[in-house]
Amino acid sequence: MKTLSVDETARLISRQKKILILTHRNPDGDTLGCAFALMYAARAKGIEAGVFCCDKIPEKYGYMFSDGDLSSDSDEAFIIAVDIADIKLIGAEYSEKYENRVNLCIDHHISNTHFSQNLLLRDCAAASELIFDVIKSMGVEIDKKIADCLYTGISTDTGCFRFSNVTEQTHSAAAQLIKAGANHYEINKVMFETKTIGCFKLEAAALSGVEMLFDGKCAVMTVTKEMMKASGTSESDCDGLASIPRRIEGVLVGVTLRERDDGTFKASLRSYPPADCAAICSALGGGGHARAAGCEIRTEFFDIDKGKLLAAIKKELDKI
Repeated sequence: MKTLSVDETARLISRQKKILILTHRNPDGDTLGCAFALMYAARAKGIEAGVFCCDKIPEKYGYMFSDGDLSSDSDEAFIIAVDIADIKLIGAEYSEKYENRVNLCIDHHISNTHFSQNLLLRDCAAASELIFDVIKSMGVEIDKKIADCLYTGISTDTGCFRFSNVTEQTHSAAAQLIKAGANHYEINKVMFETKTIGCFKLEAAALSGVEMLFDGKCAVMTVTKEMMKASGTSESDCDGLASIPRRIEGVLVGVTLRERDDGTFKASLRSYPPADCAAICSALGGGGHARAAGCEIRTEFFDIDKGKLLAAIKKELDKI
């Protein structure tokens, strides 16, 4: 594995004839914003480019792409993973296919497992910040399409610029994207101010069962498939739920356990300083950032895995 700079990454991509860009499963605004922005930039350089995602992309991100932009063809393609810390995150049925085949990874998770041949890694608020720098280094003009994609990635991964990892550079990149034509008002309205009635019902059902633990410093919210069915929602409607438990007064670590179609539960953790989510999730083989991280809980060992997670949370809280 070779660690690259932004300029080295830009030169490497620019030399390719065909690229396939991988996103992570249950795609969010950052992985999609990275992928489609890089796809447009590559095409501007005359490179054949497409995006692969193992899951259906939520309708609210539909403005980023058309059906012809999606591809699963990897023959002779230079494979790039964006916003992916571990090859397992592209989906269980595809991780083996692409294991040892990813030529380049562009990521902002310090917990990255270095699964790619080349790696551009920087601890920034959103991976879209890195893609922004790469595209500029490629000499590609950032037009409205690219700007919309990258602004979506930055805004959604920072909670509309509210999270503690937001920096001067984050705001600078966003300002340049707005100047380039990003429809920031409409994007933020769709991502943060608009919900279906089903989403409200799902939140209400999940909130009714919130567990308060460790003297109120930890809140655990569980979202089951039964709740999603009753509310007429799906996994793609769960964006934003992870931040809810942390909003409760006195909570330092908020946990959302979301049941997935494959029978596992995704544990999403959000914290306030000094609690370290990445350190907690590492106990179950997960990772991420200090303020936001995740891991997997196996349904058949739900009580055991949840117990391990809670023990790791208690250990972290006891340090404070």
